[in-house]
Amino acid sequence: MKKTNILFWIFTGLFAAFMASGAIFDIISHPMAVQGMHTELGYPLYFIPFIGVAKFLGAVVILLPGFHRIKEWAYAGFAYDLIGATYSILAIGKPDWVGMLIPLALLAVAYIYYNKRKKLQAQAKVAPRAEGTLVTSAMA
Repeated sequence: MKKTNILFWIFTGLFAAFMASGAIFDIISHPMAVQGMHTELGYPLYFIPFIGVAKFLGAVVILLPGFHRIKEWAYAGFAYDLIGATYSILAIGKPDWVGMLIPLALLAVAYIYYNKRKKLQAQAKVAPRAEGTLVTSAMA
């Protein structure tokens, strides 16, 4: 459980930091974000701060304890965002799409460890004892 927790926090922290840092530039409509999303990819200007707020909120949600259903939605939203961004970059013929494999891989590993951690926590709450009684915490 300890190894899973450590790997979960490493990958989730890296992924959340990556998404939140990019989200800040989108929220303030930084010229670099406008150049990439509006000028090169053709997205409307009003979409840039919207997607920035969504990414920032998603990064916060995956770091908070609990909220499992909302976390699932956040991970799904990140997958749609990153796959859509990768496709958009590929569609305009830029070779930069290869760089999108890094955040996609971070997302995949963070989500895998999120599920492993959730499963281990559920098992620790309902672990049978030798006498046949149930243990309701991992400390017992």
